[in-house]
Amino acid sequence: MDNDLGLENKVALITGAGQGIGQGIALSFAAVGVKVVAAGRTLEKCEATCELIRERYGRDCIALRCDVGSLDDIEATVAAAVEAFGTIDILVNNAVSTSLGPLLSQNDERVMRAFEVGPIATLRMMQRCYPYLKTNGGSIVNMASSAAKRWDMTNYGVYAAEKEAIRALTRAAACEWGKDNIRANCILPHANSPALQGWAQARPEEAAAFIKTIPMQRIGDCENDIGSFVTLLCSRHSAYVSGQSIAVDGGQAHLG
Repeated sequence: MDNDLGLENKVALITGAGQGIGQGIALSFAAVGVKVVAAGRTLEKCEATCELIRERYGRDCIALRCDVGSLDDIEATVAAAVEAFGTIDILVNNAVSTSLGPLLSQNDERVMRAFEVGPIATLRMMQRCYPYLKTNGGSIVNMASSAAKRWDMTNYGVYAAEKEAIRALTRAAACEWGKDNIRANCILPHANSPALQGWAQARPEEAAAFIKTIPMQRIGDCENDIGSFVTLLCSRHSAYVSGQSIAVDGGQAHLG
């Protein structure tokens, strides 16, 4: 396999790009010549991601404020990305909101917000980006989770449900849009993101036990582990991979 990933000057729209996995993917893309649209709820964080990209690689990058729970924000973000760079070749749905805790503690407001920012936003963003993705053959990467495969799903029911919905939508997109040369895949990552760090600090015993279940005995790095894999998944070297859910988790999950 040569070093030409076929990504030079491609345009990638990444949600939740201001930190964690989204930022790691943005940096990894920029390293191979991708033009990045860094979208997120906090504009300043997305601007910081763009500044890192400019400092390291001198690449084009724009930061956009986008609450993916808002259809108006999604439509404005897609329009701004196309206005800036002419098209969208890669879509990464990474933004997330969830509601952890026992089922009896859940309320409609928290659950609806989780689904609006999760599968509903994922579907809306895929729909709005579809006309551009099909122009030159595009790639979609959505964020799922192995939470539904946990040996004990206590406190993770809503989170697992929204992520399983994203997996189903991704598979449907791969099947319906494959004729348009659009690929759609999910990754199920373990990454040392701010969200995971906060969880580990709040539940240190659970976090320590969790890491012991990972064969590689570590949490993945947002850029070097997760970002690098997503870059490869969007490259020409993965041109025949679509409709898959791939655990990027050091060997923990068994998806069979």
